[in-house]
Amino acid sequence: QAQLVESGGGLVQPGGSLRLSCAASVSMFSRYLMGWYRQAPGKQRELVASITSGGNTNYADSVKGRFTISRDNGEKMVDLQMNSLKPEDTAVYYCNAQRMGGFYWGQGTQVTVSS
Repeated sequence: QAQLVESGGGLVQPGGSLRLSCAASVSMFSRYLMGWYRQAPGKQRELVASITSGGNTNYADSVKGRFTISRDNGEKMVDLQMNSLKPEDTAVYYCNAQRMGGFYWGQGTQVTVSS
């Protein structure tokens, strides 16, 4: 069982930056595939970025070059640095952990990009 707590969301102007953090309460954190998903109103939840236990990363085309996912296995944290934010990045962002058939979600944090 994993518990995930996100922080760092908020309101930012277009072109601005935000850093999301996810704190995980789980044993063997380093073995989990970690990811960030987002869900905008009226849309399906979509993968934003993921990072494997070995540090390999994957990004949605819409965020490549703007977002960076990272993890600290010692602190059991995964972060999402978001730069050059656009209004279409507005969504609730969810932290996700996957391992051995287990699939866990945080409660979500709102990111709003608006002038």
